This record gives sequence, C-alpha cells and structure tokens, in this order.
Amino acid sequence: MSHDLKKIRNFSIIAHIDHGKSTLADRMLEITHTIEKRKMQDQVLDSMELERERGITIKMQPVRMQYGDFVLNLIDTPGHIDFSYEVSRALKAVEGSILLVDATQGVQAQTLTTLEMARAQGLVIIPAVSKVDSPNARTEEVKLEIATVLGCDTSQVLEVSGRTGQGVDGVLKAVIDRVPCPHVTHSGPNDFAALVFDFEYSNHQGVIVYIRVLDGIIKKGDSLLFATAQEKFFALSVGTFSPVKTERDFLQAGEIGYIVTGIKQPGIASVGDTITLLKNPLPALAGYQNPRPVVWASVYPESQDSFPDLKHALARLRLSDSAFSYEEEVSGSLGRGFRCGFLGMLHLEIITERLRREHNLELVVTQPSITYQVVLKNGKEQTVYSPHLFPNDGEVAKVLEPWVTLHMMTPNTYLGGLSMLCHEHEGEVVDMANFGDDRTKLDVLMPLRELMRNFFDELKSVTSGYASIAYDFAEMREADVTRLDILLADDVVPAFTRVIARRRANEEAEAAVEKLHEIMPRQMFEMKIQGFALGRIIASKTIKAYMKDVTQHMYGGDITRKMKLREKQKKGKKKMADRGFGKVNIPHDVFLKMMKK
Repeated sequence: MSHDLKKIRNFSIIAHIDHGKSTLADRMLEITHTIEKRKMQDQVLDSMELERERGITIKMQPVRMQYGDFVLNLIDTPGHIDFSYEVSRALKAVEGSILLVDATQGVQAQTLTTLEMARAQGLVIIPAVSKVDSPNARTEEVKLEIATVLGCDTSQVLEVSGRTGQGVDGVLKAVIDRVPCPHVTHSGPNDFAALVFDFEYSNHQGVIVYIRVLDGIIKKGDSLLFATAQEKFFALSVGTFSPVKTERDFLQAGEIGYIVTGIKQPGIASVGDTITLLKNPLPALAGYQNPRPVVWASVYPESQDSFPDLKHALARLRLSDSAFSYEEEVSGSLGRGFRCGFLGMLHLEIITERLRREHNLELVVTQPSITYQVVLKNGKEQTVYSPHLFPNDGEVAKVLEPWVTLHMMTPNTYLGGLSMLCHEHEGEVVDMANFGDDRTKLDVLMPLRELMRNFFDELKSVTSGYASIAYDFAEMREADVTRLDILLADDVVPAFTRVIARRRANEEAEAAVEKLHEIMPRQMFEMKIQGFALGRIIASKTIKAYMKDVTQHMYGGDITRKMKLREKQKKGKKKMADRGFGKVNIPHDVFLKMMKK
C-alpha cells in the first residue's frame, strides 16, 4: 500500500547517556502497538547482548510505527560520546529530532554537542524533559535550561516519563505537528535514489543495507547500483523494521527500510553511498565524512593459527560498525595482527569484547595509544600509531601530539576538585561560564594522551558522577614524551609498551610493574618484571618460581643427599631463566587487565 508523502515523519531521539532515551522508545512502541504488550521488554531496540548488559545503546536502530494515519520512522541513537558517528549518520536520514534531557540532571555537555550536530543538519528540534515522575526531578529548572539553549519558550518544552508513559502521546503528536514531511530530491519518473546510512551482514543473505529513500520507488528484483562503489546487484528483497525486519512489496520516497543485496564480499557497501537504478543511474549524493580515529591499538590472535579467523571477524564486524578501521601489521614477537583505530576507549573495549564473544577469539590487545608525529635527529619524519614502534629516546628530535578541547558541565560544588584534576592532566582552562544558578560550563585544552589516562573515571570520582564531558580536536602541539617498555624475563613485551609523559616516567613504570606483579601467574622459574625508559631500568620486581619439594620421596638418611637434589633443582631453574629455555606464558586475561589499568 502506497503512503501519502505528507503522512510520513522521520525522526530520531538524541540525548546524553542514561537520560531515558531507550525507555521512551519502548513506550512509543507500546502506544503505537508496534510490539504486543506481552512481547515487550526493557530496551527492546537494544538487541545486542552487550547493550543489555551495560545498559547503553551501542548501535543505532530504526523502527517503523503506525500512529493513526501517519507512518513514524524512528531511529534510536547511542548517547555515549564514543558512538557519536552513529548519531551523525542517523541524523542525516531524518527531518526532525527529539532532544531529551533528564529532569534530575539537566543539560549535559554531550547534549550540547549532539544538538549542534542536529542543528548543522537543519533538523527540527522538539525539546522534552524526561523522568518528570522522579522525586528528584527539577522539571521547571531544566525546562528553563533547555529553553535558554534553544532560544524558545518553556511552553514548547514537553514533559515526559518513559517509565510511566506520561506525556508520550503528546511527544508523538508533536512529531506529527512540528516535523516536516520528507522532501523529494529529484523529479524524473524513473529516478531512484537512496542514502545508505548503515548495514549489516547475514550468512545467508549477504550484506543488508539500511537506506533512506530520497526519491522514487524500489521493488524486489530491481537491478541496482552503488553509485560510488560502481557495484551492480539485485534487490533480493526490500522491507522495513517493526522492529524486526518485515518484508514489503516496495519502498517509496521518504521511507526508511532495508535492501537485501546478496553481496557477500566485504568492502563494497559503505555508509554514505548512494543506491540508484542500474538502467538510469544518478550521481552519488554527498555522503558522510569518514570518522577520525582517536585511539589506536594493535590486535593479535593469541595463536597465529587463528590469524585468518581474526581477519574474517574484523571484516564482518566492520560491516556492522563502520566507525572503526583496521589494517594488517607484523610484530617481531607477536606475529601477524592488525592495527585498529577507534573513536574512544569504550569503543575499543566494545569491539574487542565483540570479537571474543561473537567470534570466539582469544586476543592479545596492545596498550591503547594515539597518533604521534615524530621528527628524528637525522631529519626524517614519521607517523607513529603503535607505542612499540615509537623511536628510542636518543633518536628523537621533536614529537607532536594532538590536543583536544573538552567541554565540561559540572555543579559548582565540584569546581575546585575538577580544576585540580585538569591541572594534573596538563589541562588549560580557556573559558568558564555560569550555566543556570548552580552549574558551570568549562572549555579546557588538554593533550589527547592525558584524556586517555583514566581522565573519565577520575572525573566521575571527583564530581560524584555529576559532571559530563564532550570533546573535539583542537590542534597539534609539541610533546615531551618517551617510550616505556615492560620487560618480562629480560624480554620486551610489545603489548605492554606505551608512550608516556617524561615527567611521569618513574611513576608510570612503577605502577605498571606493580600491576603486572599482582596479576601475572608464577612460572617454573624466577622471573623479573622491569620498567625500561629514558635509557635505563627505572622499576623492577621479581616473581618467585614455583617450588616443588624434590625430596618428598626421601625418608631419613644423610641430609647431604637432600641438599644435592635441592642444589640441582636450583641450577636447573637458573638455567631456564638465564639461557631462555623457560618460556614465559602470559594468559590473555593479563593483557585485558593491563589494558584497563
């Protein structure tokens, strides 16, 4: 059945993490009877196991709802800053967005960042305050904050509770009244254009692209073309999300849905590409900017026999998360692996965990790092992504590192502690302004290296979880850094190597050695753990060897017989340690624990 273009509304929900976005989406699905009440569950659009476990949205999820005569296409988006690329793609496929703000927390830094993304796309913003039923709700104060940010009247800010369903009908009516219907980009009778905003992979159906139809009609069996990749394919089936995939006869202009392509080789479909008819191809539309990795880490299989499996798993995972990148690399001690770029530490953690769970891989993940521009004393320049490839201290003339601008919101009570924290992480406060009666907005310049050094966790601790943060790239600056190597039994372990501030070399080395001493299991021989930086060993600890009682079978007799056996055992263990006959076995959970250090 064809739908009147004027009866279609495409919108998303944008919010800071844990502001009630997924709960509001649940109530919308109930009210529109998209899902039967007996089949409802919390976070129904969060289908990934990790999303339910952590209580956060990782992947955007489209869903089609019927509300009276109107078709409402919602794209639920993540709220964490590491998944902002998911949000940016979703916003380009809709005409409006609900800006949801928690009545107990107010406007947060990430709220402002995401709002600017929506405004840049020219979307209609529908402001709403969530959790108004909470006893800690500051509904009127938060409505005033939102009105000040948007430059609107407080009467335009809706009140809603995802838990009780209060005000959800009003939000849906506001979407119909305020969000414009989709517009058509071309006018030819045989024109067809669709924007690919996401895709996934199926073992049986190949690549399934998520599209926003911009013009024309697409039916099962049509011959299609990826305008940028210049790859031909047939539409094996088309459909919409309810929220499970529901096959339909066709998709028309203004709708959001999917196409089963049957393509099984990776690297052809890409977000931002345009799909057109093969018989009447249209030029590619402006797509998406490629995401810029913030954090780099090398990923190796625990056994080199699993390298092909890791390569296949990364290609598959790239189809469902286009925000991370990877390329093959070789390490002398770790073998073949991949250098991967991520949008943040949480993004890194999620990807590596998905590799383990979904593909049953045992991995070695190196210490996360950032990109450094290094000028050597011989005049050569190089870009360093992996810490173990960072030049030795005596070879470096100059190092440049990226700095970011942090946008933070904090209650005034924690302002002193937050200022001290920024100072400890080499931060420079460039702007400070009051935000309402009891909160302050700070803009701070900081090395990206320091932002990664546990800053998020320390921020939560210092502000009791009440401060929020967003950031963007600022510039490249000269850095005073050096390489820290960790040696186990006199061998460097590249996975534990990292680049640190020179002023913190002793502190970082001692902390790393102490941590490894705690979590590393004992071996059959005595093993030294050492931290090497600035051309010398600056921290050291020893793990004692397992000791077997080699005299337990002996009863009585001359004590010298026992002494000879013990001496022989001692010499054997020394031989293992000194001549390298004993191989250090590092369990994969040790790598994980060191990464989270």
